[in-house]
Amino acid sequence: MRNNLFHEDFEPGTIFQHDLRKTVTEAEHILFCLLSHNTHPIHMDAHFAKSATRHGKILVVSSYLFSVLLGMSEDIMKNAAKHLQFDQLRHVAPVFHGDTIRGESQVVQREAVNPGRSTGVITLETRGYKQDDTLVLSFLHSVAIRSSATAVMADSHGA
Repeated sequence: MRNNLFHEDFEPGTIFQHDLRKTVTEAEHILFCLLSHNTHPIHMDAHFAKSATRHGKILVVSSYLFSVLLGMSEDIMKNAAKHLQFDQLRHVAPVFHGDTIRGESQVVQREAVNPGRSTGVITLETRGYKQDDTLVLSFLHSVAIRSSATAVMADSHGA
């Protein structure tokens, strides 16, 4: 099963298309802005966005898109122990209310599992695209993820 991937299943160069897609709604975006204290009018005030920006409408805040894409990537992270690092966050193109986001993650690196450890580290580049396939956001993240040997040991001890 795809959601039961182990460290050795993350072959460098492999691209995983995430199952979930998300249409950005105004209500969810505004709530996210309020909860995260990002109250800049370009993200919340339609009049301001229409009159004072080149896009003429509210821009979706990049931290919302990051959160959505990180959540999408969890479909391949059932065996993740923890996120270790996030790096190179790039907001490439604007996103507006009503846009639908899809994501993919490409394995950039897989480090060997150290002796005596139950996890190894993988690095992924996760990318988000709008419905017209425009790249809107990308970031790197390193994850400690269990090896299949750990699962076999856990199963044999639990029997």
